[in-house]
Amino acid sequence: MRWLVTGAGGMLGRDTVAALVRRDAEVTGLDRTALDITSPDAVERAFAEHRPDIVVNCAAYTAVDDAETDEAGALLVNGEGPRLLARACAAAGARLLHVSTDYVFDGDTRTAPYPEDHPPAPRTAYGRTKLAGEEAVRAELPEHSAVVRTAWLYGVHGRSFVRTMIELEARRDTVDVVDDQRGQPTWSADVAERLADLGPLIGPDVSGVFHATGSGEATWHELAREVFRGLGADPARVRPTSSAAYPRPAPRPAYSVLAHGRWKDVGLPGPRAWRAALDEALPQIRKEHQGVST
Repeated sequence: MRWLVTGAGGMLGRDTVAALVRRDAEVTGLDRTALDITSPDAVERAFAEHRPDIVVNCAAYTAVDDAETDEAGALLVNGEGPRLLARACAAAGARLLHVSTDYVFDGDTRTAPYPEDHPPAPRTAYGRTKLAGEEAVRAELPEHSAVVRTAWLYGVHGRSFVRTMIELEARRDTVDVVDDQRGQPTWSADVAERLADLGPLIGPDVSGVFHATGSGEATWHELAREVFRGLGADPARVRPTSSAAYPRPAPRPAYSVLAHGRWKDVGLPGPRAWRAALDEALPQIRKEHQGVST
């Protein structure tokens, strides 16, 4: 099977290409300069040249706060782009894995994990545009697509909360981190493996929504403490604070923990515990950070 990964210059895109290469898959990764998914002509050319059997859409407008004043721009990338990819897949007989987000839920009305079929209710412009992308994919390619929602991503490549904590541990005596937002720290390399597992299975019997986040849950404060602990630093240097101390244009969900039931339904294991993933990822991220810093 020929794979095409869009947004291949980003954290998850790079990890997805790497995961497929390790499996000896025939894969092409295109970053946003090589493929503008909002351009019908560019999408048509990419399909004609690479003739993919499976497309993984990692391209997205992810500036959550900027989307509040640029919803039209976010909608173009997060809504219209996936629609064009889904139409091209339908015409070519290809399958589509589309990456989405926990922001499609309101994050304020539950205290138990959101199942995959829970009704979306986004509170932000970013969430609305990502939901538009989900709906477009399901409308254009209902039987040969899957929406894979993830959240709280960190990885070896690019910026993330974990990398920021590594930087702050080296520069500050103490760090204040919010302790009233609960979610699931998720290593992008783990999501990439989930995408590689799921792609070949997609069809009339395996489609719809899947959640790919670390198992378990934590607050940002708890995650920061685990990062400090993994660096050999005193976790007590991370002090709890509230979201009110860091007002943002887009409201952050107080509770955005996702359930993982669909993986068992299709015969695949559920995601591993977030702490186990962090233990494996942290030395790699630290090494990459030190290489970039020097």
